[in-house]
This record gives sequence, structure tokens and C-alpha cells, in this order.
Amino acid sequence: MSQHKLVIAEKPSQAQAIAAVLGAKERKDGCIAGNGWIVSWCVGHLVELASADAYDERYAKWVYDDLPILPEQWKFVVSSGKKKQLDILRKLMNDKDTESIICATDAGREGQLIFQLVYDYCKCKKPVQRLWISSMEDSAIRDGFNKLRSGSDYTNLYHAALCRSQADWLVGINATRAFSTIYGSTLNVGRVQTPTLALITGREEAIAAFIEESFYTPQIDTDTFTASGERVALADNAEDVRAACDGKTAVVKTVDQQEKTTAPPKIYDLTTLQREANRLFGFTAQQTLDYTQSLYEKKLCTYPRTDSRFLTSDMASGLSALVKAVAAVFRYGGDDTACETAQVINDSKVSDHHGIIPTPSIVKTDLSALPSGERDVLGLIAVRLLCAVGETHLRSTVSVVLDCEGHSFTAKGITVLHNGWRSIDEAFRSSLKNKPEEDAADDASLPELAEGDIFDSVTATIKEGHTSPPKRYTEDSLLSAMETAGAEDMPEDAERRGLGTPATRAGVIEKLVKSGFIERKKKQLHPTEKGINLIKVLPDTVKSAKLTAEWEHRLGEIERGTLSDSVFMEDIAEMTRSIVRDHSEPIDEYKALFATAVPEGKSIGDCPRCTSAVIESQKGFFCSNRACAFAFWKDNRFFATKKKTITKTIATALLKEGRIFMSGLHSSKTGKTYDATIVLDDTGDKYVNFKLEFGQHGKGSNDS
Repeated sequence: MSQHKLVIAEKPSQAQAIAAVLGAKERKDGCIAGNGWIVSWCVGHLVELASADAYDERYAKWVYDDLPILPEQWKFVVSSGKKKQLDILRKLMNDKDTESIICATDAGREGQLIFQLVYDYCKCKKPVQRLWISSMEDSAIRDGFNKLRSGSDYTNLYHAALCRSQADWLVGINATRAFSTIYGSTLNVGRVQTPTLALITGREEAIAAFIEESFYTPQIDTDTFTASGERVALADNAEDVRAACDGKTAVVKTVDQQEKTTAPPKIYDLTTLQREANRLFGFTAQQTLDYTQSLYEKKLCTYPRTDSRFLTSDMASGLSALVKAVAAVFRYGGDDTACETAQVINDSKVSDHHGIIPTPSIVKTDLSALPSGERDVLGLIAVRLLCAVGETHLRSTVSVVLDCEGHSFTAKGITVLHNGWRSIDEAFRSSLKNKPEEDAADDASLPELAEGDIFDSVTATIKEGHTSPPKRYTEDSLLSAMETAGAEDMPEDAERRGLGTPATRAGVIEKLVKSGFIERKKKQLHPTEKGINLIKVLPDTVKSAKLTAEWEHRLGEIERGTLSDSVFMEDIAEMTRSIVRDHSEPIDEYKALFATAVPEGKSIGDCPRCTSAVIESQKGFFCSNRACAFAFWKDNRFFATKKKTITKTIATALLKEGRIFMSGLHSSKTGKTYDATIVLDDTGDKYVNFKLEFGQHGKGSNDS
């Protein structure tokens, strides 16, 4: 093969788009070649941090005295099921005909980490250039290849990504094992996950402590409008006002009229898009991210994992044409759509990626063929662009104060003078099947009023109301809280604040749900008893939003080269030591929260991890030690693909002998059945692994 350049994308779909632009058309195993290029891909993370037992076999068991676990030299392993693609990349990267490599993974912190771990694991020494683009459109790819940068320009970005990964490993492994062992129950702790859970449980405490109070508002009706008096706590006081004013004369004392404007909203970043999609469509944060990522890969919108809500100056010249194209497809703006370009251009507010906007490809795409979720999200992105470049909304506000028997009553009204961008927003929202609650109408307009106007025989009434408890978080409000958590303790010029990043917050919420710490009930997020109890026993060190916000800020400093990664990691290691050192015994008042009896039922064998009894339950076979994660699930994926279920007999044999011969195993490739020995191949990871052996001596095949 002649000399060529190797491009490594993050996903096969992205590799195909890049290959098409480069003129590479020959499909091979794990890559596409041609025209002096080879384009290959990762499949997410191909290389990841090794588990604790890779450093010492004794770490396969959770023992407090083994903590803290602080690797001196970090180890990495091939991600489960991804060895084949890694081997392909290794061969391509080290091929003598590969003259250089272009990193084309997603242009962000995690994308950089995915590439660099593979590059280092494969011991590649070839020169690297970086493709940094915000759109998968052909024109954006071509422009990106014309502006390739040196891979060394992104070294700090990689260091920040690696620090994030290693810090999460240190806190997650050590804090989880420390609190799990002292309380005898699995208590998962995470750097961002735990402070987020603390927000939700804190809100639940506030709701539980809330005491409802009634209040009363006297009102007068003039036949043309209603004015409200001062809210009072006692019904008798409100009744005194009502009785004094009913049937009496009211006089206009003041009329305050002002013109007010509402500027167009900014373009979406990922968080504001996720919040709006949750509010309008009920999508989870993860669903919105998945839909937007798919739209990006289909070349219909720009890169989603952004925290910017502006565009760059080099995009200004083409913006008017894009807005016209979007308006022609999404006809909420009418035939005369404004395009105030300057409103959305701000280079200083764009770091890695600009705000999320549609691409010109929407014009030549049959959008009706898109899945409904993607279509809804694309509609949001499109309408927001049209609003963002729209004209200012102008209204006249009137505040009127009336006097009736010495009591003041106020009425407010609004008259729209120029609807501006809101005409687009209102047209879009009126098309929605389910209108959001917050889309209540503005104050009604008032008649022409002047000081001294008199209204005879007004009708006085009392409107009773009640104070409301704090609302439980929805994903909309939780994302907002995560974005600002701890911000008051951060420097004013901090680039990153809050819990996590736009790219990671959705995954944090999903992990809390899957771990059983919170539940979704319609749009609301409720903490479970397990989640509430966990937060009770954890110290502020690991549940503080301030601490995690500070970490994100410092990771940003590593990206900018103003903080050493070694200094950051030593601080994390010291914090990990203190967590273990300061929490060696359970808090007496919380012991009962996790004190559970050994499950009923006869032991079927000894746990291979901690030697405790393994007991059968409805869903599987579990170690009776709650601090141990060992389990055989009856619907185990490995057995399910072979059309088998783990029975009590199978589980007992695996625990006693470590293997069992089985016949009639189904092959998903051939559709036929075969016989083999299934071997327990447990490495202490979250899930128990199995492998197959064939014949007397057997040829192993790993699976899980």
C-alpha cells in the first residue's frame, strides 16, 4: 500500500461522512480507504482505566483496611467487546505506510480523551494533527481539513480530560468502598452524582418541612377591570377592607405608563436546549442529547455539546442565507423574517464551540422522515435561531393605583406595540399539542385611564390563596440548579461553574435513576429512601456543590495551561486520603438505616468474592453481604443470547465447581444449537463474566 494519512473518527457514521468528503470509497474491515486516505473510527471509549483489582488481586474484595487505593502508575485496559476495533486501529496507526494521523473525534474534552488513550495504548509515535469542526456538513469538513492544527495544541485539553477521569475513579472507588464497608450496604458515591443527589434530597426535606399558610387579597371590580389590594394574613382583616369598600366609590390616584422591551432570546447551548425540550415535550436530558447528537451526525444541526449561546464573527456573512432557509422550512416567521445578525455574534463568548443552530442541509432533507423526537428537537433549534435574530419585542405597561375608602388597589395592563420575535415564538407554541403551564397569558390591557377618574359602586370581594411548597425538581429545573450550584463561591471570571458540564449532566441524572437513588414520576424527580439515606451518612466533602464546582473550574485552568495536572491530582489524592481517614466508623444514629437481616432462604453456595452465603431471590442469586456486589441475574444477557436461564442448579454448580457443561446452547450467528462448558470467569467487576470452553481442553471465549 502506498503512503497515506490515517483519520480516526469517534463513530462509524462520522467516519463515513469524512471519507465521502476525502474521496475514500473502498470499504475494508474497520476502515474506509482511497485517494491517499484511510478513515477509521473508535466506538466510544476503546481504552479505559483499569479496575482496582488490576493493581492488586486483593482489591477484588471490598475491605476498609485496603483503602485508600491510590495508583502510582495508572493502568489502562481495552473496553469490553471492543478489542477487534482497537487491534485494527493499532495496525493502521503503526503501519509503515501511515505517514501521519488526523484526530477527528468529537471536538471536546471527551473526544480528545478517547483518541489520546488509543494513541498512547497502541504506542503510536506518528505525528498528529487535529480536525476541529462544529458541523458534519461536507463544507464544514472540507474547511476543517484546510485548517488542521497540530495535535500538540490540544495537549492541555487531554490532560484536563484525563484528570477528570482519574479524579472520578479515585473518589468513586475509595468513597464508595469506604462507606459501603462501614455501613454494610453498597453506597455508590460519585464526584458529580452525589452533590446532584444532595440537591434533590434537600428539596424533598424542604417540601416535608413546609407548612401551608392561607392569605387573603381584597379586590374591587369596576365592571371594566379588577384591582387588587394588599395581601393580608388574617381573613378578618381582609373582610374589614371588603366591607368598607363594597358599593363605594373608587378614584384613580396615579397612572404610570412605560414602554418596555424584551430582547430576543439567545441561541441554545446544550443545557438550555435540554431544559426547553423537557418543559415542552417531557424529554429527559439524555433523550435530548441523543436526539441532537443524531441530528448532528445527519448533518442537520451543529455540534451539540456546547456551553456557548453565541456565534463567531466568521459566521456572520452566511447567517442571513441560513435564516432565510430555516424560515422557508419552519414557517413560523412568515414571509418577512428579520435577521439582526449582530445580536448573536460574540467571539468572546465562544470557547470550543458556538451555539447550536440548524445547518443548510435541512432544505434538502425530508424532515418528515425523521423520528418524531429528532423532529421536535430540530424544530426547537430552528425556531430559537429565528427568534434570536428577530426584532425586539416592544410593549406599553400601565400600572394604576386606585383609592377606595382609604385603601389602595392596584391594576396592571399591557399593550403590545410591536410583537417582534415573540410572534415567531407564539406561532410555534400555538402549534404544540400540549401547551406548557408557564405559557399563561400576559396581563390584560386596561382601558384609557387618567388621574381623578371615578368609579361608582364598585364590587368588593376577597380572593383566598395559599402558600405553596417548593416544587420538586424536573429535569428542566434540576439542570438549571446543576448549572449554577456553588457559583456564589466561585471567582467572577470562572469559565466553568456548577455541577458537571453540559456534556455530562444528562448522564449523571440517568445514573442516579439507574442506581435507584431517584425515580421519575411524570416530569418530577423524587429521591428514593435509598437516596435519602445515602445523603444522610455522607459528609459535606463528597456532597458539596461548591467543591465540585471548584473542580470544574480547575479543570478549565488545566485546559488553559494555568494549572498543572499533577497539582490537581495531588489535591484529589489528599482529599481521598482524608475521606478514608476521617470516616472509619459508622455514625451510630444512622446504623439502623442500612441494617438488614440476611435474606431468607437456604444458601446455595459461597460467594467467590467475600465467601458470604449466596441466596436465591425472585430475580437472581445474590451475595448476602450487602457491601458485596456479586450477583447472578436470572435473565443474564450471556445466557439469554444462548436461550438459557440461570436456574438454581446451574448457579449452585457454578459456585461449587466454577463451571457447568450445557447442551442445546443457541448460536445467534448460525441459528443452530451446540454443546459447551460455561465457565465462571469473575474478575470482581460490576457484572459477573462467563466464557465458553469447547472440547476436552477447551478453547475459551470471553463474554459477559
